[in-house]
Amino acid sequence: MAEQITSLEDLGDAMGVAPGEGADTPATETAPVHVQKLDGEGRAYATGKRKDAIARVWVKPGSGQITVNGKDFTAYFARPVLQMIVQQPIVAAARDGQFDIVATVKGGGLSGQAGAVRHGISKALTYYEPDLRGVLKAGGFLTRDSRVVERKKYGRAKARRSFQFSKR
Repeated sequence: MAEQITSLEDLGDAMGVAPGEGADTPATETAPVHVQKLDGEGRAYATGKRKDAIARVWVKPGSGQITVNGKDFTAYFARPVLQMIVQQPIVAAARDGQFDIVATVKGGGLSGQAGAVRHGISKALTYYEPDLRGVLKAGGFLTRDSRVVERKKYGRAKARRSFQFSKR
C-alpha cells in the first residue's frame, strides 16, 4: 500500500511541489501590460458608443484642436454642457492643448453623440498613452454607458404603458 501522508510537507512531496512553494506563499500576479497602439500615421484610433450614437475618434499630438464631422466641436455641439462632456477626459488626464482630435459621429441625438465622442476620446488616449488608463478608469470614462431606449412591446401603447382602460 502507498505511504501515509501525515503533514503538509508530505502532501507537497506527494504532489511534486518544492518546499517553500504552495498555499502559504503569496502568488505573484502580474498586472496586464498595456501597449501603445498607433496606426501608420502615428495616430491612436478608438470607437466610442452611447445610446444609438457611434463615434470614430483619432488622436494625434498637436495644438489641442477638436474636430467633429468636419466642424469645430464648439460649432457642432452648441450647448456648453455638451462641450464640457466632450472635454472631460482631456481635462481629467491633464492633456489640455496637447492633442489634435478628429471625430466622426453618426446616429442618435446630440447628447448621445457627445457621450460617444467622450468615450472614444478616452479610449484613444489610453491607446496613445497607456499610463493614462488609471486616471481615466477612475473617472469612469472608459466604461461604455449601456443604457439604451427600451423597445416597444406588442399589446402596449409604448414600451411599458398600457392602452387606456375603458370600464364601459
